Amino acid sequence: MESSERRDRGAEASMVQAITVREFYEAVPGNDWHRAYGGATAYFVSGSFAKGLQLVNAIGALADAANHHPDIDLRYGAVVVRLRTHEVQGLSERDTALAVQISDAARELGIRSEPAQIHTVQIAIDALDISEVLPFWEAVLAYERRGDDDLVDPRRLGPSVWFQQMDAPRPQRNRIHIDLALPRSQVEGRIAAALAAGGHVANDAFAPHWWTLADSEGNEIDLAPWVDDTDWEDDEG
Repeated sequence: MESSERRDRGAEASMVQAITVREFYEAVPGNDWHRAYGGATAYFVSGSFAKGLQLVNAIGALADAANHHPDIDLRYGAVVVRLRTHEVQGLSERDTALAVQISDAARELGIRSEPAQIHTVQIAIDALDISEVLPFWEAVLAYERRGDDDLVDPRRLGPSVWFQQMDAPRPQRNRIHIDLALPRSQVEGRIAAALAAGGHVANDAFAPHWWTLADSEGNEIDLAPWVDDTDWEDDEG
C-alpha cells in the first residue's frame, strides 16, 4: 500500500510543468507576491510574534494538504514566505494555487502584505574560467552547485552566488558585485536613494531590465526588477 502511494506521488511529481512569470501573475490576483531570486516571495506584516505564528500554522496546514511546502521566515513583526517548485527549478501551478490560499489566510487573520519589503540579494562573480573558480567558492562556503554557474546555500539562508563569464581580463574593474532583485514598483525609489547617498549610475544600457549602480569607489550593484516581472526569453525573442 505504501509503495503504491509512493508511486502515485512520483507520477504526480513527474507531471509538474514550469510556468512563466506572466502565467504566475495571471493566476494570482493582487500585489502580495513578487518573484525574486529563488522563487515567488511575499512579506506579511504580522505586528507580533504570536500573530505571525498563527499565520505560519495556517500556512503549514495548507502546505500539508497540498503536499507542497514553502520556505517560511518567522520574525517578531513579519512572516516572509517563498514559493518554488523544486522539480522544475522554478514556478509551477502548485505555487499559484498555494499563493492564493496563503494570501486568503493572511487576510482572514487581518494580516496585510508589504511588497515594498521584498528583495533578494545575490552575489555575482565575474570569471575567465568559471570551472576553475567555482569549486573554491563551493568549498569555502559549503554551498551546493546548481547547473554550471550557480551555487546555493543548502540551508536556504544565505545569498546565492552566480558566476558570470568574462571574455577578457578587466584589471581596473571590480569583478565581484551584488545583484538585487526587487519589485518593479520599488526600483525608481531605490535608485534615487542610492544616488542621493553618493552613488552613480555606472551602466543603464540594459534598462529597464537592470541598472548597474556604483559607490564612490566603483563597487557595483545591479538592481534587477526584470526578475520580478519579465519573461526574459519572451523579451529577447
